[in-house]
Amino acid sequence: MAAAVQPWARELLHVWFERLGPADWFGGGERVDALLRRRFEDTLHAMGDRPPDEFLTDRKTARAAILLFDQVPRNLYRDSAQAFAWDGLALALTHGVLDRDWLTGLSRPQKQFVLMPLMHSEAIADQDLSLRLFARHAPGSLGFARSHHRMIARFGRFPHRNDTLGRKSSEAEKRAVANGFSW
Repeated sequence: MAAAVQPWARELLHVWFERLGPADWFGGGERVDALLRRRFEDTLHAMGDRPPDEFLTDRKTARAAILLFDQVPRNLYRDSAQAFAWDGLALALTHGVLDRDWLTGLSRPQKQFVLMPLMHSEAIADQDLSLRLFARHAPGSLGFARSHHRMIARFGRFPHRNDTLGRKSSEAEKRAVANGFSW
């Protein structure tokens, strides 16, 4: 028997996919940030140190947890290192979903957000997988996946995160960011 979906997970999936849409997901803004902060910041902090298996009890909880640990921090902590603090957990959850073949039956936007931690990863193996999976499941986002892959293939990291994470940028990295490679 599958575990019951937690109320926070139901609410986050509803807010993300029913109340918000592409303009909110990718344009963000203070209204979206305030909504996510008010409804999910406490949940993020309360659950952010739990092991991935606790969220891989059912498809909906896993999808909601990926949003909670990948997208919510990027909205709440924009331009700070804390925006990336839960990336490892989100990535582990994505791999768990893939291992369980839980992409089946999802809409393209749902698949896109399950796969997003692969695009956000600074590991080339994740980037390679990202290209294959976005091509198959979310082709509308493949251009973004390719541009992320190029940065990791070239630099081994995302240069636009360097200042935020206290890393020194090379001249080539500075030029890449100046040329628009900063999502």
